[in-house]
Amino acid sequence: MPSEKQVIDALSKIAMEIPGYVAASLVDLESGMTIGMKSVRQEFDLSAASAYNSEMVKQKMKIIKALGLNATIDDMLITLSDQIHVIKMTNGGASFIYMCVDRALCNLGIVRTVLSRHAATLG
Repeated sequence: MPSEKQVIDALSKIAMEIPGYVAASLVDLESGMTIGMKSVRQEFDLSAASAYNSEMVKQKMKIIKALGLNATIDDMLITLSDQIHVIKMTNGGASFIYMCVDRALCNLGIVRTVLSRHAATLG
């Protein structure tokens, strides 16, 4: 697992590469605790968002199991009226990158490409 400084450095690089970046964190799935985070909006409660999203990922994993699917989660996208929330699994599913971007300013293809490129360094 990378150190908090390594996580913040990687998230800073991601922020520079993604137009419309709002916030991102690396989250331990089991505990819901953030390992590191970077936000450009102080009003965005990244700790709470990270914890709640860990519960959502766990529920989706239960659904996959209940349906008898032989699959794992790669990423999840939640589209809101003004934001897109992205969850990118890392570290074999033990952690994930949670990111929020401004819907009007981002390009989802760029978001997914950048996250995929940096996911290996964060997990």
